[in-house]
Amino acid sequence: MHNVELYRDDAHLCVLLNESEELDEGGIHSNQFLILHQEFGVLLDPGGFGVMPDVLDAMLAYCEPEQIRYIVLSHQDPDIVGGLASWLELTRATVLISRLWTRFIPHYGLPNTDRIVAIPDTGAQIDLGTSAVLDLIPAHFLHSEGNFQVYDPRAKILFSGDVGASELSGAETQTFIEDLAPHLPRIEGFHRRYMASNRAIKAWRETLGERPVELLAPQHGPVYRGAAVGQFLGWLEGLECGVDLLQPGGVFRR
Repeated sequence: MHNVELYRDDAHLCVLLNESEELDEGGIHSNQFLILHQEFGVLLDPGGFGVMPDVLDAMLAYCEPEQIRYIVLSHQDPDIVGGLASWLELTRATVLISRLWTRFIPHYGLPNTDRIVAIPDTGAQIDLGTSAVLDLIPAHFLHSEGNFQVYDPRAKILFSGDVGASELSGAETQTFIEDLAPHLPRIEGFHRRYMASNRAIKAWRETLGERPVELLAPQHGPVYRGAAVGQFLGWLEGLECGVDLLQPGGVFRR
């Protein structure tokens, strides 16, 4: 396990923290990300309770817990939220999550919801100071009903949550992919089942608009870069998935 710097300039840093292998997490390879702008830290999808100590250790190479101003949760799943109670003890961060989930995440052992802020359905923006921002992009039903991605305009990185996620064995784990074709078998089944519908994909794609994306960094699996970014977006926009495929009796059309 090691940190992977995705972007760095004199004031701004984006890091894949504690890049882990499948066996490190009991079968699910997940990614946790840190964005640091000067002294202003944002932690994205910090992970479950089991990975929290390693993620903290990785983060300390770049900043102290008191520098984390925001924790952004793309959605409500335990591989994102499971360690949140510990993060709230260590930091003074405000937690941002869809308004749909603010009543649910206390079940992860949070003593109160004083630092939980609901993201409206239409999204929001985080002001990092000195003309730097992060866009919270609505990606509802991809796969969660209340789902957000984080776009960093300075780094041109889309932190995409489960959009682009892949199922890799430990032997297949890699940091980046630059060509979609050999990667398709690892993403197609997941996206066809977990993404709600092609209509949801198209709504998200229109919302993302013409923002330039140089890296697409999902919560699971490698980061897309180079030609793979455009290849993936084009493939996804034409994908039938979720309720598009659902038949009576719980059968999914192939």
